[in-house]
Amino acid sequence: MNAKWLRARQMQYVAFATLYIVVILAVLTVVNVLANRYDKSHDFTANKRYTLSDQTDKIVKGLKQDATITYFDQTTHFAGAKDLLDQYSGLSTKVHVNYVDPDRQQQLARDYNIRDYGTAVVDIGGKREQAKSVNEEGITGAFIQDLKGNTRTVCFVEGSGERQVEDTERNGYSMFRDLLAKDGYTAKSINLLQTAEVPADCTVMVMGGPVSDYVQPQVDAIKKYVENGGRALFMLDPPLKVGRSPIADNNALVTMLEGWGVTPDKDLVLDMNPIGQLAGVGPQVALVTTYGTQAIVADMHGHATGFPLSRSLEMKNGDKTTVDKLFDSSATSVATTKLDSPNVNPNDPQNKKGPLTLAVAGTYNTGKDNSQGRFVVVGSSSWAANGFIDFNGNSDFALNTMNWLSSDEDLISIRPKQQEDRRVTLTNAQMNMITIFSQFMLPLAIVFVGVSVWWRRR
Repeated sequence: MNAKWLRARQMQYVAFATLYIVVILAVLTVVNVLANRYDKSHDFTANKRYTLSDQTDKIVKGLKQDATITYFDQTTHFAGAKDLLDQYSGLSTKVHVNYVDPDRQQQLARDYNIRDYGTAVVDIGGKREQAKSVNEEGITGAFIQDLKGNTRTVCFVEGSGERQVEDTERNGYSMFRDLLAKDGYTAKSINLLQTAEVPADCTVMVMGGPVSDYVQPQVDAIKKYVENGGRALFMLDPPLKVGRSPIADNNALVTMLEGWGVTPDKDLVLDMNPIGQLAGVGPQVALVTTYGTQAIVADMHGHATGFPLSRSLEMKNGDKTTVDKLFDSSATSVATTKLDSPNVNPNDPQNKKGPLTLAVAGTYNTGKDNSQGRFVVVGSSSWAANGFIDFNGNSDFALNTMNWLSSDEDLISIRPKQQEDRRVTLTNAQMNMITIFSQFMLPLAIVFVGVSVWWRRR
């Protein structure tokens, strides 16, 4: 009887164990199948370091033909780029990734003109571009070069005290120039005083904070350019009459803009929003956190931008122009018309109350098919200078503006950000304190607690 009972119990245990093993294997199989079919990951880093940007997502998902990324490196180093390149292929079935060891396929490496290990090349529709670096910025830049080419030229006007693209100092535009290059634009300077005509190769013309008045022939050349389908960005500072370089009223240029429905007011905007203090800027910087629906700023909600020493604008539609507001200053901002004194009273009852329009975008109907003139007016030029273009969303606004003016709306987006340096710098005293605490005080504290517990139990 006991032998039968034991045998029955053993069979029962075997059956249960077998069932458990079968269930576990089934669960593991289902999990693996789902993991392979639905490969999802979540990026919890503060700056989304392991997530491709909106710009990359927009460009890759918008591909109308196949794209091939060929990565050249030693076989043992392929893994260093695989995570990033897999993200590109995961965005679209039109993206294919090849890994090539140049030592094993030397002829192919010569065909691609590969000189260094760790090089990525993007091929789209017969066009080939080598990425400047194996990161998102470099690879997405190669996509843009293949899709857009290098035929777009941004012409910066000089001759009247404008900010210069060759100037690497705080007030220069060299960083703006470098940003444009990443989106496939070529920047150059032009002088309308020497020849009062905009060169034919200018895709977009930029007036970046002129200090002196434009003479009438300059204004006539700009007007003719836009009204014949040209594109222009006007960044006009308040006509401040303080300091060593007072800013001229530029009445001829302002009159031309008024004819298009944009009136730059002779005032200075002061932003009394306390959020500006948290962002490390003073009242002379108009902080913008809400935007309109125009294509330039439609994707910028949730990203702050800052505009130092800005003037307000008034806008209206004209007979041949349509003007859209891009954004206003905050409701706590004011605008003073007292521009001849460094001491400004933000509580002056004569000040205009915010919100105040800071930037607008307009179109000019030329009457010709596919020949629409476009212009953007911003009441500040400092926001795009080297000392401020890195502020939060300023660089995105600068490039989005250029994309819209050049009819490259498919590039308008939030771009990949530089990786933040999150290293902690400690003084020698702080290092010594951490060493003493971790190597001596903490172990001694644990020993003391252990001895105390033993003594009590004893």
